[in-house]
Amino acid sequence: MISLQKLTCSWSLVATIASIVTLVSVVHLFLFPAVPSYNYFGYNQIKDSCIPINETIDVEKKNILPLNTRFPADLHKAVVYRGAPWKAEIGQWLSGCNSVATTIKVLEQISGKKCEDGCSGQGICNHELGQCRCFHGFSGDKCSERLELNCNYPATEELPYGRWVVSICSTHCDTTRAMCFCGEGTKYPNRPVAESCGFQMILPSEPGGPKDVDWSKADHENIFTTNGSMLGWCNVDPVEAYAARVKFKEECDCKYDGLFGRFCETPVLSTCINQCSGQGHCRGGFCQCENGWYGVDCSIPSVHSSIRDWPQWLRPAQVTVPENGEVTGSIDGLKAVVEKKRPLIYVYDLPPDFNSLLLEGRHFKLECVNRIYDQDNATIWTEQLYGSQVAMYESMLASPHRTLNGEEADYYFVPVLDSCIITRADDAPHLSMEEHRGLRSSFTLDFYKKAHDHIVEQYPYWNRSSGKDHIWSFSWDEGACYAPKEIWNSMMLVHWGNTNSKHNHSTTAYWADNWDHVSSDRRGNHSCFDPKKDLVIPAWKRPDVTSLSLKLWARPREERKTLFYFNGNLGPAYEHGRPEATYSMGIRQKLAEEFGSAPNKEGKLGKQHAEDVIVIAHPSESYHEDLASSVFCGVMPGDGWSGRIEDSILQGCIPVVIQDGIFLPWENVLNYESFAVRLGEDEIPNLINILRGFNETEIEFRLANVKNIWQRYLYRGSILLEAERQKSTFGYIKDWAEKLSELSDDDDVFTTFIQILHYKLYNDPWRRQETHMKNETGIPEECVVKV
Repeated sequence: MISLQKLTCSWSLVATIASIVTLVSVVHLFLFPAVPSYNYFGYNQIKDSCIPINETIDVEKKNILPLNTRFPADLHKAVVYRGAPWKAEIGQWLSGCNSVATTIKVLEQISGKKCEDGCSGQGICNHELGQCRCFHGFSGDKCSERLELNCNYPATEELPYGRWVVSICSTHCDTTRAMCFCGEGTKYPNRPVAESCGFQMILPSEPGGPKDVDWSKADHENIFTTNGSMLGWCNVDPVEAYAARVKFKEECDCKYDGLFGRFCETPVLSTCINQCSGQGHCRGGFCQCENGWYGVDCSIPSVHSSIRDWPQWLRPAQVTVPENGEVTGSIDGLKAVVEKKRPLIYVYDLPPDFNSLLLEGRHFKLECVNRIYDQDNATIWTEQLYGSQVAMYESMLASPHRTLNGEEADYYFVPVLDSCIITRADDAPHLSMEEHRGLRSSFTLDFYKKAHDHIVEQYPYWNRSSGKDHIWSFSWDEGACYAPKEIWNSMMLVHWGNTNSKHNHSTTAYWADNWDHVSSDRRGNHSCFDPKKDLVIPAWKRPDVTSLSLKLWARPREERKTLFYFNGNLGPAYEHGRPEATYSMGIRQKLAEEFGSAPNKEGKLGKQHAEDVIVIAHPSESYHEDLASSVFCGVMPGDGWSGRIEDSILQGCIPVVIQDGIFLPWENVLNYESFAVRLGEDEIPNLINILRGFNETEIEFRLANVKNIWQRYLYRGSILLEAERQKSTFGYIKDWAEKLSELSDDDDVFTTFIQILHYKLYNDPWRRQETHMKNETGIPEECVVKV
């Protein structure tokens, strides 16, 4: 620290600063509703412009000033780094330290342990551990045991196909995946017969009413028919059906991944992590790696791989070959020296139960992924908000910050895909929730506990910090609320930053996700989010070509005519509204009561409805355009978190956050006061008066900051990884790829995440102890704070 006793300044400088202070202070009184302290424009600013003397800095340290002096905070207590307003301490460290980080030499271990019997051709060998990762439907040390994964629960007299489950099947069950198909003897044996497709329908009692399903009666007469006048399926020729020359059962469709078309007539790519990195084949979601490669995305080379094919994050490498000079099957490992920047992340290659099998066995192709593929194998981006979990995982696996050297790593990522676990919780009998009383929260907690037990048993890294340097991802509605107590020391990546300071119980209106009933013996008594260690990251938003073409994030103030905008479910008072009074913790309902701009079921508008305030429940066909035509946009919970903050920022609108004690993406690191407005839930009746109180200078300031940070809420890097795969494999350059490649190379979600990890590496209190410091840092000594 520097101890200043007096300042040496030129009188001309003092006079100039004094004049500016006087002028700015007068102007500020007219422009801003709140007056800053005299300190902001006074002594502190003059002090930072003068030459300090009689200080405690050693001359040999080149008289480097403290970071808070070199990078002073602005009026909103922010320090801007790479266009983003950060909380002052973080922005100062990033500006002075992250910006000058250099590479260090990392010794990467290329493993070569063998697996017994080559995993019997039914799995992939993890060459680091010498363990098999078995495909769906196979098990055992050698993947030689074939599992029988039934589609149906045991039959009863009343229910010959068992009680309902997603996989329920009246035709042929593929017992390696618990999936239902037409089967042998039909023209299209591999056509799915998912759910109601194979059962008789009960017609509505009233015109226009919904159909029901009789799960006790198969509909074989229809789905197996060859009579074109009946509602067929398994023998329906797609050409005839598209030409409307034959009928088909409308309840049958193409739900499973790897098939495309109304009649599943076209085999296409399935969705795998990083599409197996060009070193394997995607089989329904599980990467079947080529010889010499392993890992969830086939991105880890073994000693049997060709060095010229190594991924970018392992290049350039200086490889040390063992003394015998020949790489043979008897070699356990190679050593490669690679230049990298910290932070370094080790990604566990977990058993596939926690990731690949969840993808391979899913019954709805759109679940828990951010993309599928069309009849030409071109990418179709999904609207799945939970797709962020896959996007982050893929970015981490392909990042230059990834390391295979667990001894040198700064962080350890544990890839459990809870978005797939929860959506698959009632997929098939082998995923039974009976012992969890139907609670998906309890079911999912169990998966995380098993992953913890695995890494503690198989690896030495957890106990070194009691898991503090480990990272877990919880993407579902209430984030890490149901995290097992054993992993709570770790960093949680979530979308729901509930500190439980106000809402100290489960806030979801969906019973199966409620965590209040999970025993404290398993969950502990932790909050859902700890801002000192955890991060709220943005949800997935697909690249919207129209928004990108029109540059909606940069639309100027004069083209934003609506003062406040919110479009979303407003609860039971509106048509098709969620019936639960607890939905959105009642926040959206309160907003609608005051400012609803469309009639509710009773034909009433909000008590304070106004022409330039739009609060509607029915989906808008011009949603992005409406956001981009507004100054302020509402951000409120749904069943837990919603994607409203991302919608707002990606369309350049100032977010108005109404959710007490609940953090939003990056809110514990970025300075939200610089680009958003946060109001208390009890301030809803006064919302519009507060917003009208902002002067144009403050509005322009916030809009400019939203424009500067919008890519930090977009998974641009992950999307461009897919663009590169599409180009190299098929030669495709689609409109979304073209538009994204035209953008300025600003920091996106993953880049922001890495910057935060770098800051925390040297500033988290537990990290400052000498025992947790790495020898080579790649940053100046004064950036490494030690206790």
